[in-house]
Order: sequence, then C-alpha cells, then structure tokens
Amino acid sequence: MELWNKNTEIEFFEHALQSFATPEQLFYKLAAGYFAYIPNKMASESQTLQSRNSLIGQFTEKWCRNLLEPIAKNLGLFAVNGMVCEELGLSKMTSADVAFCITNEVQQKAENIKALFEVKMSVTANYQYLPATQKIEYIGDYKSHKGQPSIMRSDSMLKAIGKSINIRVSGIASTKIPIFVLGNTPITESYQNKVDFLKTSGVIQGFISLNPKPTEGEFVKKTSKLGFQTIESITDLQNIISEATNNDLNFFSSMISKQKLGELVYLAAQEKTDILRADKFLSLINQ
Repeated sequence: MELWNKNTEIEFFEHALQSFATPEQLFYKLAAGYFAYIPNKMASESQTLQSRNSLIGQFTEKWCRNLLEPIAKNLGLFAVNGMVCEELGLSKMTSADVAFCITNEVQQKAENIKALFEVKMSVTANYQYLPATQKIEYIGDYKSHKGQPSIMRSDSMLKAIGKSINIRVSGIASTKIPIFVLGNTPITESYQNKVDFLKTSGVIQGFISLNPKPTEGEFVKKTSKLGFQTIESITDLQNIISEATNNDLNFFSSMISKQKLGELVYLAAQEKTDILRADKFLSLINQ
C-alpha cells in the first residue's frame, strides 16, 4: 500500500458513491456545484456537512488497519479494528480504532495488547463532484478551503489526548502499551509544544501524519522532540512502531516532593543492575 494521497481520497468518494452514499452526504451542494469543502472564495450558504464524518471515519480506520497489517505481521502480531478491553476503559462505544494484539480477536486482555492507534483522519484536500460525468476533480489542497481537516482541528486533538489519558489512568495494565495518534495533515503551530510534552511525559508516543505531501507549500513536518512527525515512507513508519513495541517501555507519572522523590531514588539505587534499579523505582513510584 501507498501512504495517504489524493488518489486515496478520490477512492473514498468513488467507493462511497458506488456503494451507499448520495452526493449530498459527501459534498456541500453550493450554487456553483458540489464541493468537498467550501472553497476560500465562496460563501458557505449557511451549510454544514456532518453526514460524511462517520463514513470517512469507517474508511480511514479500515485503511489504517490495512496499512499497518504487514508491520504487525513482521512483529508476530495482528492488527485489529475496534478492539475492546475493559481493563483499559475501552468499551464497545470507545473501542481502539486499531490495536496490535497477540491474537486476532476484538475482545482482548490488556496483557495481549502491544500497541494502540487512535485514527484522526479525514478528507484533506478539496474536490468537486461533477454529476453529469460522475467524475471527482481535485481543485486544491487544504489551504484552498475553509475546512480544518484531521489533526488540524482542536476538537480532534483534544479527543485523541483525552482518550489516551483515559487509557493511561486505567491502571498498571496500561503502562507498557505504546499509544500513537494517526492523522493525515500537519498539526497547527499552537500544538507543537503540547505534542512534544505529551511524548516526553510518556502519555502518547507520537502524533503521526501518514500524508507525506499534504500541500505544495510550507507546513509543520515535525516538531523538535518528534512529538509530531510526517512519515515519508512505510519503512519509516515501521521503524517508529517497531522501536516502541520491541523496547520494554514503561509509563510512570507522579507529583511528589523532592524529598520523597530522593528517598525513592536512593532505595532504587541499592539494586545491583540498571534493570533491577528501574524495576524497583517503578514499583515504588506506583505504590
């Protein structure tokens, strides 16, 4: 498979139109025609389009699973859509979009989950649908329209962050599972420091754009501490995921006095090896 591009978005529209959706469910119907987004130079004509959200959501979650499946297979794992794990607070209503698991089942135990992926992707560029020919024409990238797609939207970012934190606070079972947020646009400049802090604090292991060329112009390709990265190749994606799943990662977080922290460090330092010292410190800070 290729990474996300204009052809992927056209494929979504064509598949939806051929299978189950009407043009009005997928496009804004303006006086000038059908458009994926309101072009910058046009009025919205008091329209909002919500019906496409669930359709593109289903498409992108399946697309991500198909993209990630060979990476999971190389790790001896399965890529599972809609994974449920009550231990992590992931119910049928709040299931994981994609998960790497030891078994190919929707219902999972936390110990069998090796990575979680939250998908926040959408149609990024603008397209016009021509009813007479049933063709879909590309008319401009995300800078050409009034929409805020994918992880450029604050509500998408906040939902992804909130869900990740909910997993992290579910208990000890969540502390070894890497969490990634997958998008297909850059992030906004206002979120650069936030995503880097989320990565360095261990809450989320990275926000990743699977769209290597979302615009011909300038955009945020990565942040200084790699809290956000734009993927250029599937090999790059595989390296990032493999590193996170193969390493024995441990999330820990606390707010305690320096004196108490010093006591914990001192007790942990009595162990004979680095691994034993780490295990001791983690056990102490999680008590």
